[in-house]
Amino acid sequence: MTPPKVSYSAPISRSTMAYVLAGGRGSRLMELTDRRAKPAVYFGGKSRIVDFTLSNALNSGIRRLAVATQYKAHSLIRHLQRGWNFLRPERNESFDILPASQRVSEDRWYMGTADAVYQNIDIIDGYAPEYLLILAGDHVYKMDYEKMLVQHVNSGADVTVGCVEVPAAEATGFGVMHVGEGDRIVEFFEKPARPPEMPDKPGWALASMGIYVFRRDLLNEQLRRDAADPHSSRDFGKDIIPHLVTHGKAVAHRFSASCVRGRAESADYWRDVGTVDAYWQANIDLTDVVPELDLFDQDWPIWTYGEITPPAKFVHDIDGRRGEAISSLVSGGCIVSGAIVRRSLLFTGVQVHSYSHVENGVILPYVDVGRGARLHNVVVDKGVRIPEGLVVGEDPEADARRFRRTANGVCLITQPMLDALPR
Repeated sequence: MTPPKVSYSAPISRSTMAYVLAGGRGSRLMELTDRRAKPAVYFGGKSRIVDFTLSNALNSGIRRLAVATQYKAHSLIRHLQRGWNFLRPERNESFDILPASQRVSEDRWYMGTADAVYQNIDIIDGYAPEYLLILAGDHVYKMDYEKMLVQHVNSGADVTVGCVEVPAAEATGFGVMHVGEGDRIVEFFEKPARPPEMPDKPGWALASMGIYVFRRDLLNEQLRRDAADPHSSRDFGKDIIPHLVTHGKAVAHRFSASCVRGRAESADYWRDVGTVDAYWQANIDLTDVVPELDLFDQDWPIWTYGEITPPAKFVHDIDGRRGEAISSLVSGGCIVSGAIVRRSLLFTGVQVHSYSHVENGVILPYVDVGRGARLHNVVVDKGVRIPEGLVVGEDPEADARRFRRTANGVCLITQPMLDALPR
């Protein structure tokens, strides 16, 4: 008896290159991005923001990755070189870092998101992927891109746009879509003053995640057409997508269809941590007993550069001088010496000295918190030396004079701010 024929088809991800746009500053993060681009900002105790996008691509089966950088890129490039250098060309894998390098003309950097791809068309074509997955490198989420790729192929779309549902009142900072039958995009509005609401969900809008799928040949045509237009701003959201909505077939892909949830995650999780308040809150939320974002999900790991460090250490055990951390994430190389840490994140190599108290703190790598300091509702930048006895988070007026204090009462502390304090 002849066995039945079985047809095998490779995942679409294996014919796809993921192209990550990671050149933006993220100015609303204030001094956190004075020395690094937003995608390079630390998050979650040991990762960088860009690690979520790259991990999604890798976990989705994509093995050709490229990252376009521009603004103050050294920190980001160094992280990528250290943490993402394991992809091997002999396995048909690749990882390219593509800084703005005046490849089109001597006086031209990346002029927009579309131009950041256009200037590297020859490099992309050298790998000859069938599909291009364009990704923003500055959001925190877990997503299976293969499901979006499958929808793109099955729908016959010219472009598929990843979308997330947001309250209409909060959608003014996004590209917003009005969709018709089959989630075909009939109108696209870039940062509208009055975002259109979803027909099937009043009060909510369908916002772009900055994720787009194209066939490579079609994208090349669109990029060349856009580059020849003297009136274009060279941007996907402002130029490429609206053109295809009008002159082609653009389809929305809803994040809920491809969001990856661990066993403890019940809701779709996507965050634009683009302000100090949003950044602080997203980090602090990770200290919940059951956080909305599960970093312990072994089925969808968040890859990053892991420094070689000793274990975290807690020392002293007498009343008033006991090293302890409660409802907190403490990374390797940290020493909590006779201090109390509550509902906080200590990134790699943080030292908190005796009689100090840190609560609701996001403490970036290699910060040294001096004796007797009291820090509440803070973000402390990398390498800062907190003076002995410093008190932050108890006197709003004093905090606002010395540090960057948000409307929600979160204080961002950097070393230049401390250096400017009267001695």
